[in-house]
Amino acid sequence: MHTVVVGASGVTASDVLAVARGGARVQLSEEAVAALAAAREIVDALAAKPDPVYGVSTGFGALATRHISPELRAQLQRNIVRSHAAGMGPRVERDVVRALMFLRLKTVCSGRTGVRPEVAQTMADLLNAGITPVVHEYGSLGCSGDLAPLSHCALTLMGEGDAEGPDGVVRPAAELLAAHGIQPVELREKEGLALLNGTDGMLGMLVMALADLDALYTSADVTAALSLEALLGTDKVLAPELHAIRPHPGQAASAANMLAVLKGSGLTGHHQDDAPRVQDAYSVRCAPQVAGAGRDTMAHARLVADRELASAVDNPVVLPDGRVESNGNFHGAPVAYVLDFLAVAVADLGSIAERRTDRLLDKNRSHGLPPFLADDAGVDSGLMIAQYTQAALVSELKRLAVPASADSIPSSAMQEDHVSMGWSAARKLRTAVDNLTRVLAVELYAATRAIELREGLTPAPATRAVIDALREAGVQGPGPDRFLAPDLAAAEAFVRDGRLLTAVETVTGPLQ
Repeated sequence: MHTVVVGASGVTASDVLAVARGGARVQLSEEAVAALAAAREIVDALAAKPDPVYGVSTGFGALATRHISPELRAQLQRNIVRSHAAGMGPRVERDVVRALMFLRLKTVCSGRTGVRPEVAQTMADLLNAGITPVVHEYGSLGCSGDLAPLSHCALTLMGEGDAEGPDGVVRPAAELLAAHGIQPVELREKEGLALLNGTDGMLGMLVMALADLDALYTSADVTAALSLEALLGTDKVLAPELHAIRPHPGQAASAANMLAVLKGSGLTGHHQDDAPRVQDAYSVRCAPQVAGAGRDTMAHARLVADRELASAVDNPVVLPDGRVESNGNFHGAPVAYVLDFLAVAVADLGSIAERRTDRLLDKNRSHGLPPFLADDAGVDSGLMIAQYTQAALVSELKRLAVPASADSIPSSAMQEDHVSMGWSAARKLRTAVDNLTRVLAVELYAATRAIELREGLTPAPATRAVIDALREAGVQGPGPDRFLAPDLAAAEAFVRDGRLLTAVETVTGPLQ
């Protein structure tokens, strides 16, 4: 099994994906263990002094003015975890919880938190045992860290609360730890706070969304190309020299992908035949510009994610010169903004795909296709309601594009008076990514049916490969009305699991 080694200088996006989704094992490097031990010596020395130090010998947040005596400090650390594990609502997905656990471990291993090496090792042991704390949907404002989600994880580390075992069964955490030979952690000064104070949940969801969107944006180039082909559009607008004079890299990549898919098509270029048109509609002609803008948005979001992956987010932090200083690095604004930005781009990509689908179904704009791609229009409704479903998904995408990060709600007796709402931005982006997959599946379903209805014209070899693979996947072609939901579900799975891109790339080679 693949092993990810966590050092003191951060991790990569591929590390997060390997642990969160691939079940990779986690190992602490010697460098990380040394950094942990050195920082802990500093915290222990401060704890022994009479002067109050935030997070070490004081209360937290609005209660930071109280100095805590040594005999109460272990209780203080336990209490912050127990009281902050206050999430509500549905359970958060396993990959999200594993990502936030791993990313908290990443920061702990930086040697900037003052956590003991044995605590970090127990965090790794939980991941390696496949124990996943029960984390709930609501409880993070994206400031002072993803507090409730991380607290539920820390609670499991203490052997309290509930967690899911590797068999998928939820049991008391104490039972699961005992079954895997893991000793619950007894928290000491600073450690409870250090386990809660990070942007790890929102960052983990950003990393996973970017991975999913990489594939979906390429898939969108494919479905746009198929729609262009089905509408007898021109591929001249995809010429590299046209995109070179507006040098946005994402736009050029999307145009190149569409051109590769359409190579050898016998359908493109017929826009002057029976119903002459000088130009294709915007939803067809401007596909690279819209998808390309989304690609460039992802590039910016990836830059932010990479910076966060190299960060040590905690408050207070242990500095190399031995100081323990309060700071505001836990604020989730950098991550929240790009999460919201991505949701806007996703909504627009879904919107333009839906407009192409609607054009395929409208006999007045489809250039010779039957109404709703029906077998016997009037007796059959064809894909009429498939477009309704797609439209409902796009409407939902637009609502999900409303920024969460523009909101703030004060907490902790106005001590935490401006928050990022980054967790909420991440949760809605996760839903948006799922819905975009479905929107593209409907466009794929409509475009392939339309192409097969263009009798006497030969599609591009890449298109033919997609149609053949889609039919092998159980998605039926043109014909009388039938129960449509199973076909749409199969088309969604075809996009989601990558079979669409596999089919195309067997002809085109790797797309961008």
